[in-house]
Amino acid sequence: MNTRNYIVAFTGHRNYDNSANDKLRETIVSLHDIGARVFRVGMAEGFDMSAAEIVMELMTENDDITLEAYIPWPEFDKHFNDCDAVRYKNILKCCETSHIASEEYNKGVYHKRNDMLIEGADYIIAWWDGTSSGTGYTVKQARKKHLRIINLYPSAQLALQL
Repeated sequence: MNTRNYIVAFTGHRNYDNSANDKLRETIVSLHDIGARVFRVGMAEGFDMSAAEIVMELMTENDDITLEAYIPWPEFDKHFNDCDAVRYKNILKCCETSHIASEEYNKGVYHKRNDMLIEGADYIIAWWDGTSSGTGYTVKQARKKHLRIINLYPSAQLALQL
């Protein structure tokens, strides 16, 4: 029996359209089955929030799951539309811990948040389309750290499953 509790971090694009939610749920459940217990989210619109909401659903069935928020700066949610602002607050309520990368916005705050997100993680679940972006940066850093990366973006040449 596995006694190790794996840490999973999510990274993905803000324009995520929920099209892979079934695969995302299936992947989270599979990782939970092999010992993943801590799930980290960067709290951005799109993929991050969708992943967090799926984890929250699974938390109602599994009391051994922990959700952690990694927030770039305290006022990060001020630019959200009304719907995403509500989602953000609901996700934060379910998080066991919240980590703030910086007390205010600065040029490197997203990279710092993403570095914190993957530090000590075992797996990364990504929705990465191959572009140079914050998600691309996070995947690149995860590769450098030899983390196991699962990219759910539907493109064979971008398959990062290790």
